[in-house]
Amino acid sequence: MIETQKLSKYYGNLAALVDLDLKIEQGDIFGFIGPNGAGKTTTMRILATLLEPTRGRAFIDGLDVMRTGKEVRRRVGYMPDFMGVYDDLKVFEYLEFFAAAFNIERKKRKAIVEGVLELTDLQGKRTAAVDSLSRGMQQRLGLARVLIHDPKVLILDEPASGLDPRARIEIRELLRELKRMGKTIMISSHILSELEEICDHVGIIEHGKMVFSGTMDEIRRQMGIQSKMRVRVAGDRDRAFEVLSSLPQIKEVRPEDGYLAVTYAEGHEIDGTIARTLVQAGLDVIALEPEQLKLDNAFLQLTKGIVH
Repeated sequence: MIETQKLSKYYGNLAALVDLDLKIEQGDIFGFIGPNGAGKTTTMRILATLLEPTRGRAFIDGLDVMRTGKEVRRRVGYMPDFMGVYDDLKVFEYLEFFAAAFNIERKKRKAIVEGVLELTDLQGKRTAAVDSLSRGMQQRLGLARVLIHDPKVLILDEPASGLDPRARIEIRELLRELKRMGKTIMISSHILSELEEICDHVGIIEHGKMVFSGTMDEIRRQMGIQSKMRVRVAGDRDRAFEVLSSLPQIKEVRPEDGYLAVTYAEGHEIDGTIARTLVQAGLDVIALEPEQLKLDNAFLQLTKGIVH
């Protein structure tokens, strides 16, 4: 649904984007991550037809972004990191204005506006002045605006920026609903734990170059990460230590705050093996708690090129 091939953007001798290869499948939520100035917004603006690349190609729904910009814009809803609003308009007037800009027939506009207001839970604010809305409400209005022409693809640059925890949760649930509706979503954010919860795939970019693109499991495999499991048993913990240490998949077992911390190579389905082995040894398992690589840790390690 979204693809780039050797996409590059230079400002004089400054490289904002270098040979970016990216592929996002239809119906996926793709988290785009990187430090400030890494090239995230540049990429998104090119995909939204707002910026021309220096070289390379980009495609949305099979259409060349630079050669068929008008058709691409019909398929894309782009929300920048800062959304300007028209302070002297009411919410429904603001949305009707953009419906007209997208050449939606006048007789259909009211129903479409009411539909996106319902989807974004803004029905109660339809007659409120745009400048009276909270930051969270304005972000939801921004999403309502990009949905007005029912695009297949959503490109969202920091949609949760500056929101309080409740508003972030509401935006996250709305993104899940949009995925259920079949939308393909590309989203950048600095709130990495939330991206980890909703994204099918992530891409990590630094200095204009893609450092990694794939699932969290693929990150762990690429980095050679050894996963961990915390195990708690009733009774003889020393016996449990011996039993677990004998398993060939397990690299290390060590006591940790009343638990046994078990380290194993990524790729093994270990929880069932641990539970079965301990029960067969006559030990009662109280808890099995996986500890997997978190997105924020992966981001820090990959962007520094260091694996701890």
